Amino acid sequence: MSESNPLLYRVVPARPDAHCFEVMLEIPAPDTETLQVSMPAWIPGSYMIRDFARNLLSLVARQAGRPVALEKLDKQTWRLSGLSPQAGPVQLSYEVYAWELTVRSAHLDRSHGYYNGTSLFLCVAGAEERPCQVEILPPPGAIGTQWQVATSLASDGAPAWGFGRYRADDYADLIDHPVEMGVFDRIAFKVEGVPHWMTISGRHRADLRRLTLDLPRICAEHAALFGELPIDRYLFLTQLVGDGYGGLEHRFSTSLLANRDDLPAPAWPMAMEADMNMEAKTDREATAMEREREATPMQAPSQPSEGYRRFLGLCSHEYFHLWNVKRIRPRAFAEQGLEREVHTRLLWAFEGITSYYDDLALVRSGVIDAKAYLTLLAELITRVQRNPGRLRQSVAESSFDAWTRFYKQDENAPNAIVSYYAKGALTALALDLTIRNGTEHRKSLDDVMRALWQGYGRTGVGIGEREVEQVAAEVSGLDLTGFFDHALDSTDDLDLAPLLRTVAIEMRLRPSTSAKDNGGCVERFEPRSSRPDIGVRLQPDSAEARLGVVLDGRTAQRAGLSAGDLIIAVDGLRTNAANLDALIARAAGVGPIRVHAFRRDELFETEVLPELAPADTCELRLDEEAADAIRARRETWLASSLKSVNQA
Repeated sequence: MSESNPLLYRVVPARPDAHCFEVMLEIPAPDTETLQVSMPAWIPGSYMIRDFARNLLSLVARQAGRPVALEKLDKQTWRLSGLSPQAGPVQLSYEVYAWELTVRSAHLDRSHGYYNGTSLFLCVAGAEERPCQVEILPPPGAIGTQWQVATSLASDGAPAWGFGRYRADDYADLIDHPVEMGVFDRIAFKVEGVPHWMTISGRHRADLRRLTLDLPRICAEHAALFGELPIDRYLFLTQLVGDGYGGLEHRFSTSLLANRDDLPAPAWPMAMEADMNMEAKTDREATAMEREREATPMQAPSQPSEGYRRFLGLCSHEYFHLWNVKRIRPRAFAEQGLEREVHTRLLWAFEGITSYYDDLALVRSGVIDAKAYLTLLAELITRVQRNPGRLRQSVAESSFDAWTRFYKQDENAPNAIVSYYAKGALTALALDLTIRNGTEHRKSLDDVMRALWQGYGRTGVGIGEREVEQVAAEVSGLDLTGFFDHALDSTDDLDLAPLLRTVAIEMRLRPSTSAKDNGGCVERFEPRSSRPDIGVRLQPDSAEARLGVVLDGRTAQRAGLSAGDLIIAVDGLRTNAANLDALIARAAGVGPIRVHAFRRDELFETEVLPELAPADTCELRLDEEAADAIRARRETWLASSLKSVNQA
């Protein structure tokens, strides 16, 4: 094969009703008699073997119009043999079944088409660095005249938002640009002069103008933190559903799955406009929008709802990955492929640090206030505290075992594992406050991230397993050995309360008042009495009292109750999800309670002795009586990086 000739891919959403894409791959004339092609086993950013080859429905190879022999070597690899260098290019044709509506895979029906390259594109062994072209064609029939295309792929003749030919530098670039096709809304804005878009697929009645106010501020906050924006374009691909949440990062885009009700609702009354397309039609209009936004006070019109705050946090998280993971990345990811698991102990840094900054950017940008941020932080601490698995697995072990444990959770997961997202975020918080306190706030985790960007992200050098720790020590000038040994490699709880006091925030852990009590930010710490508890969590979205989790070592487990059991009566009274806590509380004062339950189709009875609920619910409060210098440190911690840049 001549190295100058690109690989040619063609994608056709040919059978929407059967959820099938047709894909054609043309390989330039080979210089050997055999070739190998394969499908990835996993997609970067989602650490689980997904075996995308299982969705290939057919695979046919031809050269000069004649069939080519295909031999399957393993679950995802094929060998083509009997090729002739003189016979010209080799064509492979295959169908891919696409009926998984997630950010990690592919989906096709009459309403839209979506795919990641890892789901559709065969990789040619030895040609991984060869340029690629991909022609995206419309579906047959009338819908093909209505659909558009949204992707961050570079155009190779395709019109903006249109079907046609696109190009990629190599196979890794080809699979790093998800594609949405269909009818969608879109908004546009600029950050540091770089065009950004968000497409929104799925039914909604969202206030898109509110998005154009809030989202650019968050993006600008991250760009200011790192000191530069290493892209010339960026696209948020958003799919709205009735119940869903998730995101996946890419170098020039992100795919988001969100609940349609999480987007901001239009203000009432709202003027009805003929044209609801919020995209700036020209660069001049986008620039005018940017200037208008910069002139707008930093505080948004109102505090976001809980759902909208969650959506903005998702956008913030995936955008931060533009630097952290997609460019600053583990050496292990840079050196190995997509055919098998790639283990690293660094996910606490790449997902945990990102999770720390995703909500922090909301308050730094002025999209939420300090009390709203403390509510998010308190809820995060509560989530970690409520899982006994944090005392069994370190955050470094959680990172390493992501493939087989975090991504394959079962009913015992809360007892067995800790989230490298959640505890990783708290580790980042503790590291940030430790550095700030140890340097009189002259240095912070912000400086560490900038150093990682300059030393690794800009250069493309992968990070070794302990190099984040080394950079943090070098930047801060502190001996952080003890901190990292405790935070990363032990299963002890992080001692957050004294660290938070250094920025005028008080913390306490108290028993929960109900299953829905996740803690939050309060004006003052009120006395709370412990409620009776048996140590179970019910399956969500069920009216029955069916156990989803039985916590390790708690009284329900000691009484022989297990996940999946259906409690039908407490002390002879019929129970359900709504009244279980009340029945337990009413009966708890007189000793053990009788529980009748079904396991599978067998009825059994047991006695459970309720105990006091543990202090696992976090409350935070702003300490306005702290010394002026301490409160000033809090203001510095939560201050916008944009202000620092403007004042520099």
